[in-house]
Amino acid sequence: MHIAVFSQYHTNPDCPATSRHYSLLRHIASTHRVTLITTRTWESQRLTEQFPWLPAGVTMRAANVPYDNKMGPARRALSFAQYAAYALREGLRLEKPDVIWGISTPLTAAWAAAQVARLRRVPWVFEVQDLWPSFPIAMGAVPSPFAQRRLFALEKGLYQSAKHILPLSPDMTSYVQGLGIPAAKITTVLNGTDLDLAAAATEQAVAELRQAHDLAGKKVVLYAGTFGRANDILTLIEAAEQLAALDASICWVFMGLGYYEPQVREGAARCPGIRLLTPQPRHAVFAWFKLADISVASFLELPVLDANSPAKFYDSLAVGTPVVVTNQGWTRAFVQEHGVGWYVPAKQPLALAQHLHKLISSPEDVQAAGQRGQLAAKKYFDRASIAAIVQRTLEEAAKSTNHV
Repeated sequence: MHIAVFSQYHTNPDCPATSRHYSLLRHIASTHRVTLITTRTWESQRLTEQFPWLPAGVTMRAANVPYDNKMGPARRALSFAQYAAYALREGLRLEKPDVIWGISTPLTAAWAAAQVARLRRVPWVFEVQDLWPSFPIAMGAVPSPFAQRRLFALEKGLYQSAKHILPLSPDMTSYVQGLGIPAAKITTVLNGTDLDLAAAATEQAVAELRQAHDLAGKKVVLYAGTFGRANDILTLIEAAEQLAALDASICWVFMGLGYYEPQVREGAARCPGIRLLTPQPRHAVFAWFKLADISVASFLELPVLDANSPAKFYDSLAVGTPVVVTNQGWTRAFVQEHGVGWYVPAKQPLALAQHLHKLISSPEDVQAAGQRGQLAAKKYFDRASIAAIVQRTLEEAAKSTNHV
């Protein structure tokens, strides 16, 4: 079977990114032929070269379309449009696939997949990584009511035209169903994590990190991810400073890049309890999560963000480090139901600092939560199992006679 994959961003474990689709493609390409239509955005950002850029069995068509988290709305829109135009052209040129897998974000990537599917008369499967256009609208990137209506109409049309829909969280699934899409057409596939990479995070690797970064004897709180507008970074900086005032033995490590990097850098300069680290390759980040006593997965208090499926949440639990979440949605329900973390509301730096201080003062409770988290990760978050579900969905879609 020939599968065409439309995804604006491709990463591998040498990149400072989740590399979800690398893991899924590796599994699927072991039995099927895969053509990936993407961009070269991340190719120059490899930090190591321990993994091939493409899994065996995957061929790539890639456009030179720049993208950066610091781009403004207009520049981002141009990047999205450039990829969509390229993907549409290449999708019409390649050998006819049996099924198309369209991955949003952005929504324009899924649009290109849908257009090629219609013109080539093949079924397509829609993977929903974030709720678009709800997310950019909530962040103020689409102020025009007319444009908002057009985007919501486009979104619903894509859900209707897809043979099957794969949202990355239970809350995303509920959202799609709320638009009138039949439940039988939807399968939740969590973002998940790479348990093989998590297993490589050994105690020796952790000890070497502690020594190299002067963290011996320190209790560590970790935020690893994008310093984006949606991540409530300013609250974390303030909480880190207040936590340092409560206990000088606690170090808050910020690992990443993004819009608020200058503010994180300023916080690290004025507060000894804050460390700023550059992003690490995917395969190395698990040792940092294992080193940490607690990690934080934070977002602004916006309903659309409650549906998120953040990689840092899965990666932390995979190595036995419990997570503090600030979402009201499914991650809050998950950590409370399974006892693998805690919830603190967004935009409350003092409450966050005090709660973290209380937790770190109870290491037995933290350790027990981490152990439960590792068991939950093995049960629910294994990308090998998730890949099998995605593959089965693509195979079933390809067998369908209703291609439009």
